[in-house]
Amino acid sequence: MRDVFDAIQRTAIRIKDAIDVKDIGYSQLENSSGETQLQLDIQCDMIIEEEFSRVTSINTIASEEKEHEEVFRKDAKYFIAYDPLDGSSLVDVNLSVGSIFGIYENNFGAENMVAACYVVYGPRVEMVFAENKTKLYLLQAGEFEFVKEIRLNEKGKINAPGGTQQNWAPYHKEMVDSFFAEGYRLRYSGGMVPDLHQILLKGGGLFSYPGTSDKPEGKLRRLFEVFPFAFIYEKSGGGAVDGTKDLMTLGCAHIHDTAICFFGSNYEIARVKEVYARNS
Repeated sequence: MRDVFDAIQRTAIRIKDAIDVKDIGYSQLENSSGETQLQLDIQCDMIIEEEFSRVTSINTIASEEKEHEEVFRKDAKYFIAYDPLDGSSLVDVNLSVGSIFGIYENNFGAENMVAACYVVYGPRVEMVFAENKTKLYLLQAGEFEFVKEIRLNEKGKINAPGGTQQNWAPYHKEMVDSFFAEGYRLRYSGGMVPDLHQILLKGGGLFSYPGTSDKPEGKLRRLFEVFPFAFIYEKSGGGAVDGTKDLMTLGCAHIHDTAICFFGSNYEIARVKEVYARNS
């Protein structure tokens, strides 16, 4: 695992340098979602692939930017799914973005996940790595230094609701509004990494991306985004559900399968399960 951890650190430093350059224009290519890729998306994907190709313990990689997985070494044990630059469309307005990594053993799937990691590129570059515990690291003078272990409170104060409101189910909107009625603060940037990072570091809250009328199965991808953050939140003392079931119990038939997802501290996740059980 150490060699994978070291490779992620190297990719983070290189991606930070790539973000700092001026040219972030659109390419002529589309990713697996049919979205036009930024040059920066392609560059970050290439950086990660290059670094991972050198790690002898990595069997296969799968990128959110590519339709199919790529096999490196058939006798190696780690399978890594990653989103090279989550929220890349926020770079041109100078908001935080991030990279997400799900580390699986012997094959992809939540039941095979052994670690998860994400990197936040903001005013500072921070990395969160979860294996047995969730740990925060800060980039200082070209090295990632351990800062602290992260644990969520039982109840938070942040509400980060994703998806277009006009496409929400009425009961979902009522639930979101009920948290605001309790005094929760709206914190939603449109980037999964910075929003979930904020909830983790501020002690708790709720990030939600429901099924909507235009995307009934959710928008976020299981292998690249949903499972890694579910793993991190569970290791941090919180929870992650699709409304009724724990996200880490979901299967995955295709590498680009999506899921409805809620991440938060225990109080908020209990409320989600109560509301969705009543309306399912």
